[in-house]
Amino acid sequence: MKDEYLRRVRRLQEKLNEQSLQGVMITQNVDLYYFTGSMQTGYCFIPAEGEPVFYVRRSVVRAQQESAVRTEPLGSFRAFGAALAQAYPQLAQEPGRPAVRLAAEFDVLPVQQLQRLQTVPPHVEWKDGSVLIRETRMIKSPSELTSIREAARVIDAAFEDALTFLQPGVTELELISRIEHYIRRQGHLGIMRMRGYNQETLTGMVGAGEAAATPTYFDGPAGGLGLSPAAPQSASRRPIAADEPILVDIGRCIDGYVIDQTRTVVMGTPPDDLKRAYDTAGHILRSTEAWLKPGTVCEQLYLQSLQLAEEAGLSGHFMGFGGDQVKFLGHGIGLEIDESPVLARGFRYPLEPGMVIAVEPKFTFPGRGVVGIEDSYAITDSGFEKLTVSRGGLIVL
Repeated sequence: MKDEYLRRVRRLQEKLNEQSLQGVMITQNVDLYYFTGSMQTGYCFIPAEGEPVFYVRRSVVRAQQESAVRTEPLGSFRAFGAALAQAYPQLAQEPGRPAVRLAAEFDVLPVQQLQRLQTVPPHVEWKDGSVLIRETRMIKSPSELTSIREAARVIDAAFEDALTFLQPGVTELELISRIEHYIRRQGHLGIMRMRGYNQETLTGMVGAGEAAATPTYFDGPAGGLGLSPAAPQSASRRPIAADEPILVDIGRCIDGYVIDQTRTVVMGTPPDDLKRAYDTAGHILRSTEAWLKPGTVCEQLYLQSLQLAEEAGLSGHFMGFGGDQVKFLGHGIGLEIDESPVLARGFRYPLEPGMVIAVEPKFTFPGRGVVGIEDSYAITDSGFEKLTVSRGGLIVL
């Protein structure tokens, strides 16, 4: 496993050299785990050339047990600059030498922390390295795919178990609690991480009828009432009724890696127009699958989905409603729910083997419900591997 972490470091170093950067300071928990194998508090400096060092504040002992890279105590932050200069003489500013250019994760690094780093050492020109890090993490290794497959296997079993429990009068909260209890006993870490600022997710979004269509701050096509304004998303205490769509958008996290899937369930008979919308979501998903192969540009998949929704007369309901529509069809998954690439306008990444993408065409009807489907895929040399294994189609009980 140590070799895999070092391969990740080398891939990032190649990107640093392409951008004429002398190194990158890794500070965020998930990025620390990705490059070192440990999530202890500290800073991992990865030079463009040479060996990385993980400077740990707490817990040094545990980091030394877990980390695949050299690990040292951070000590006093005031002495951090001297320790870096001693370990990496190339960071010293000398007459006639170009300014030292280092990167950091500007997308997640608090301003206060950046200001502290700007004193260590003070002559460094700091650049945004978040895209380089996200691009490195975008390509999954065989071991990462193994974790995601295992997460998919267990979420499928939890979903089938939940269906046996579902009946009119069961509340949204009781339904998601059944799912959470099942997957927690099967090793779910109890957290689904997101990178976006102020974005949070629970086990997922379980909602029925008009509750599922209630908009919220979460950057997705379905919101949910939630339990209070303190957590205004996903399940509420609302009882689930017959003949209304139930959106079960759930995931599981194993060894840090997540799966993301959505199924639509109805106890009874779905309304005809919502059934038609669900069929359109399935058509968009199958049309997307036809282009899930190396070389396809991410933006193309989103633009195609917009066209299909418009042809069906449902563009006003696609991926939300009105001002609450979201502007994507899918997103990368891995250690976080919102990884690159994104299937959205302006994302011109060509698909590559090793990318893992969740595709989630959904239609929102205010006051009535949300219908749709979501599957996760790994891009392969010749096409894709479907990672989600739960049965598809509108599930009528």
